[in-house]
Amino acid sequence: MRRSTHWPLLLVSLLAAGGVAACQGCHAPTPANDAPLPLPASSTPTVRLYVVSTLAGALEPCGCSKDQLGGVDHLAAWVASQAGAAPASLLVGAGPMLFLDPRLRGGDASQDTWKAEAIAGAFKTLGMAAWAPGYNDWAGGAAELGKCREASGAALVAGNLAGAPTTAAIVREIGGVKVGIVGVSDPKDRAGAYPDGVKATSPLDAMKAGLAEVKKQGARVLVGLAALPRGEALRLADNLPELHLLVVGKSSEAGDGNDGAKAPVLAGSTLVVETANHLQTVGVVDLYLRPAGASPSSPGAEAPLVFADAGGVARAEELLGLASRIRDLEARLNSWALDKTVKAEDVAARKQDLGRLRAEKSKMEAEQPAVKGSFFRYTMVEVRDKMGVDKDVRGAMLGYYKRVNDHNKVAFADRKPAAVEKGQASYLGVDACTDCHDDARKVWDKTTHATAYPTLQKDFKEFNLDCVSCHVTGYDKPGGSTVTHVEKLRNVQCEDCHGPGSLHARDPGKKDLIVAKPKADMCLSCHHPPHVDGFDAKAKMKLILGPGHGAPKG
Repeated sequence: MRRSTHWPLLLVSLLAAGGVAACQGCHAPTPANDAPLPLPASSTPTVRLYVVSTLAGALEPCGCSKDQLGGVDHLAAWVASQAGAAPASLLVGAGPMLFLDPRLRGGDASQDTWKAEAIAGAFKTLGMAAWAPGYNDWAGGAAELGKCREASGAALVAGNLAGAPTTAAIVREIGGVKVGIVGVSDPKDRAGAYPDGVKATSPLDAMKAGLAEVKKQGARVLVGLAALPRGEALRLADNLPELHLLVVGKSSEAGDGNDGAKAPVLAGSTLVVETANHLQTVGVVDLYLRPAGASPSSPGAEAPLVFADAGGVARAEELLGLASRIRDLEARLNSWALDKTVKAEDVAARKQDLGRLRAEKSKMEAEQPAVKGSFFRYTMVEVRDKMGVDKDVRGAMLGYYKRVNDHNKVAFADRKPAAVEKGQASYLGVDACTDCHDDARKVWDKTTHATAYPTLQKDFKEFNLDCVSCHVTGYDKPGGSTVTHVEKLRNVQCEDCHGPGSLHARDPGKKDLIVAKPKADMCLSCHHPPHVDGFDAKAKMKLILGPGHGAPKG
């Protein structure tokens, strides 16, 4: 199970930091303004850059935790809501964007391909300008990558790749300022193989050439995109001090595990930014330009831009630590929401701790040093339900889910569970269990496990390969269920925990034909990150117990 439901809570910015300065040779030019100036009263930036790293096929998150991070519909809604505060903006990215894994799953790969196309359509709505592709982006082949690129309206920027549908650099004018975007990538799998027909050359040489080209076209703000291992990207920044910003993404990604956020760093004079994968966060770089005067080396020419830090890179790690503690407390409180055994005073105390941490973080983020000349602010914002929903993007997402549902219902109609070997138990379904365990059935009926399957049906996901396995019983097991064959096994029933029950039903008095007392760790096959945050299997076990089902009567 991968991506399905959402729950609302709060929008919390995760991190505020950053600062860069354009350089000539190995040293930044001296700003035209010698004395620190107060920040302008207007909070409207000259240019805003939204930054995404390694989205990797994450259309939206999936699982039973409240307030999970992610969702392109939420990001699109939030970006639209920011139009008044930042009317001149661009979205850029680095790393794999379209596919979760380096290769499509075996058999029918239509679902993976259509998801990539849905993401590309969301990029079009978001106004994605460019991204440096990673290995996963070729999972559907070069033709599919080209199709998605066209649908997204974005450029694939990787000047060091040959045999790929990429370009070396682009220039976009926004807010009256020309922004040069250059990119490089090293899209290879763990064995070191590149996509068919693709060859890679030196990223450093390619980016130098790209920077020279965009400067010829009048670009003043210089942005680099790098789908490279982080160490290589930092070395790249060390050798390109004229870059104002370097956005880093992975060269490849695998699996639906979520990474933690990374603090921004200054490599020489270049701000290096990498957001959390799977669209958990979006980076925001606000550029405020002031007149720079004439260039001392070229009379009559405008001096190179120098951006002073008005956010605080030095405190980035501290802010990141606070954000992590806040997220942990939120996860704990969310997990307590359904647990009536938690003491009210404990809940109140943790809420008080949460409020204190949020206030501390807000105060730290509000601190703004005096700056010289042009400056910028960097924030990293968590993508949450609270951002709202973009109707166009959400509509396209529902169209994708319906398309997949209709297709998989037919494509997997003949996929039946494997036959049960002689002497082994088969699955019967909860109604058969009820004949002897009526008290346990009454307890189960009150749990969310009893309505797991309808939560898929309401969102057109009951035949979705990413979802169905954790919403039915005995999935892909002998005598159990499959994508479409779920007749008596809808929802998370008795036999998911106690094992298939046909032999037990035939001879109830014989021991060891059923798992009488399931261990808590079996819950982790579905209840694990990123689907569930802060899940305590032992603590949660008591929520599905009751008189007649693991708890004494009376």
